[in-house]
Amino acid sequence: MTRDQLIGGLMMAAAVIGILVYAWILFFTDWALILLQITAFIAVAGVLGILAWIGYTLATTPPPKPIEEIEKELEKEVEAAENDSKQEENSSD
Repeated sequence: MTRDQLIGGLMMAAAVIGILVYAWILFFTDWALILLQITAFIAVAGVLGILAWIGYTLATTPPPKPIEEIEKELEKEVEAAENDSKQEENSSD
């Protein structure tokens, strides 16, 4: 058995034990309400946290350059490369 398979088996066993413990607390103890409240809070906080992160990223990332500006820069670079190659040809003659 490889290390990855061992880790996978342990993760699967831990998940099954977690499910059983969760179900036992939910159905057979007086802690069901608090368990549901905690679960709902974690789920909602996780989703809203991801939305906040996306919003922060959108708010702080500078907008991309317009395509026209990029095209002009590329044209200048192509012209500069052509001029350099012409100069090299002339200097080698």
